[in-house]
Amino acid sequence: MSFGQTVRAVAWSFFGVRKGAEHEADMAKLNPVHVIIAGVIGAALFVLTLVALVRWVIASGVAS
Repeated sequence: MSFGQTVRAVAWSFFGVRKGAEHEADMAKLNPVHVIIAGVIGAALFVLTLVALVRWVIASGVAS
């Protein structure tokens, strides 16, 4: 599988919406190194998005 396909599989796994047959097919083809890299990038993007959202809410005065 290409790195793009791995990113897609990891993204779906973040949401937890994978069918059993698709999951099994992906597990047979995925490169473990690509999965780790895509997972770390996905987690970092998720955390950065949450930090940006919190900063925006605090700056807007909604949290006061």
